[in-house]
Amino acid sequence: MAMPGIEQLSQKDQMMVMGTLNEMQMQESMNTYNGLVERCFNECVSIRTKGLESSEEQCITRCVQKFMSFSQRVSTRFQEKQAQMQQKQMGN
Repeated sequence: MAMPGIEQLSQKDQMMVMGTLNEMQMQESMNTYNGLVERCFNECVSIRTKGLESSEEQCITRCVQKFMSFSQRVSTRFQEKQAQMQQKQMGN
């Protein structure tokens, strides 16, 4: 999906904007991943042994699954809202 107004920029500026957006998206993805790892580790792992115990592995699996499910739900709702906004704009 193209960004509104970006076509008015020069090719060089468009590339700069898209590059910056890609960098921001990558940083946000890394922050999300690091937050997930930290949250699930802190919630599930007690550093008693070198390896993970079965209960810790199960806890981590559940933690990641819950996070992924939540993220998917948020993404779906965001897409629905975005579609509604676009329909309203087309109706005006």
